[in-house]
Amino acid sequence: MAFEHESTYFRLLAREEASIFHTRYEESIAEVEKEGLGREYPMVIDGKGVRSTTLFQDTSPIDTRIVVARFPLGSEEHVSQAVNAAKRAFMHWSRVDYKERVGIFKRAADIMSKSKYELAAIITYENGKNRYEAMADVDEAIDFMRYYAYEMERNDGYIKVMKSAYPDERCYSVMKPYGVFAVIAPFNFPLAITTGMSSGALMTGNTVVLKPASDTPLIALRFCEILEQAGLPGGVLNLVTGSGSTVGNALISSNDVDGIVFTGSKDVGLSIYAKANASRPRPIITEMGGKNPTIVTASASIGKAVEGVARAAFGYSGQKCSACSRVYVHSSIYDEFISRLVEFTKTLRVGNPIERDTFIGPLINKAAYDKYARYSSIARKDGRILVGGKQVVDGMLRYGYYVEPTIVDNLDSAHTIVREELFLPFLVVARYDSLDDAIAMCNGSEYGLTAGIYSNDEDEVRYFLDRIEAGVLYVNRARSATTGAMVGSQPFVGWKMSGISGKGTGSLYYLPLFMREQSQTICY
Repeated sequence: MAFEHESTYFRLLAREEASIFHTRYEESIAEVEKEGLGREYPMVIDGKGVRSTTLFQDTSPIDTRIVVARFPLGSEEHVSQAVNAAKRAFMHWSRVDYKERVGIFKRAADIMSKSKYELAAIITYENGKNRYEAMADVDEAIDFMRYYAYEMERNDGYIKVMKSAYPDERCYSVMKPYGVFAVIAPFNFPLAITTGMSSGALMTGNTVVLKPASDTPLIALRFCEILEQAGLPGGVLNLVTGSGSTVGNALISSNDVDGIVFTGSKDVGLSIYAKANASRPRPIITEMGGKNPTIVTASASIGKAVEGVARAAFGYSGQKCSACSRVYVHSSIYDEFISRLVEFTKTLRVGNPIERDTFIGPLINKAAYDKYARYSSIARKDGRILVGGKQVVDGMLRYGYYVEPTIVDNLDSAHTIVREELFLPFLVVARYDSLDDAIAMCNGSEYGLTAGIYSNDEDEVRYFLDRIEAGVLYVNRARSATTGAMVGSQPFVGWKMSGISGKGTGSLYYLPLFMREQSQTICY
């Protein structure tokens, strides 16, 4: 059966039934508020709920007075217990026929699809995504499970008949799982990325210890519950909540962890790679952020470029590793483009993400909120802020982490704001005169995740595609200049400091990263 995207909102929109989307989302928000906020939840180790006397609060960035959930502060002992449980479960799970494993994930995708509005409501409360972004997060998680199931079936479980070397021999290439994988997940796509990384490990026969971001543990627990409901055996997937310094480090340091998959910052990703391979070689699969550029040429459709850049820069408050953070505009259209970009940005509503018209919700936590204030001050001093640069404290928004989308120019190309990933709604704009100069500035970053161009000149487009150093490229995309990769359509892969494996999620080459090849020769 062919793979198809879930695409909840766009399917309803195409049928002129968007009102169903809004009604069901709002009903789910009300239900979460009534039944689900402030409760205490356990970790999951060896199929059992594990509690602790030491808890941490999962508060909402929408309003910090709201406690979404309370979770155990996991210890090194909890990590040890979870890894041991995963190690025991591996002996059985790795030998389960791949078709049975695939069946569990197909059922899980169906369960998730039926629960999508509740899951989107939880995501909104936990990490501040508006309804459209929250549902896209859920849809992507469903897509990951269905696409990887499709790939497992299409490749016959990655068991291939090879050419026989001699008449009495039969030769096979068999891909087999490594063992226990640590999955270290981020806050920004707390269901999609968690599901994608975990499904990649589990469907190929590995077992998992999952450490969710401390800002978003509840949606990770719901993922575990859905897989259990779908028939995943106890111990195959274990959830340990807590700090990166304790739980994350214990996972990375464990000799019984056979591989690590991580999405997060460059510094943490490189640290994981170094520590995990200090004693023995292990597969480390990472996505480590970006400083993603867009080029707007003299031949570009300016309206399309303005909309695509703004959506890519300020969607989910810039808290995407694929967010557009640099724009290089041809000098001949610079003033017009900037004027229109600033005006368009002013129309993007900052507010409570539960409300239908909100485009930009809150930043994830106080650290990000304070970081925004710090970099706004630096931008004001060293460059020119064209729009934004202020925290939003009007009315009820003063209880959350709301900030204005910010556009800056007149910064030196070596400036920190131009070079470092901020994970904030910050966009740097600059002029260029030749396409070679623009591409050189794009490639001057240590990152290489996504990049975009707006041009109606085919030669310019080909030149860009041939020379840009990034893993995910978009041309003339109005819906977003650099974000919005779809599973099974646009492999999401980082070059340079944006990734280690050189293979992308949601792609043909992702599942083999979780397996090692074994040559089998049988003589008759």
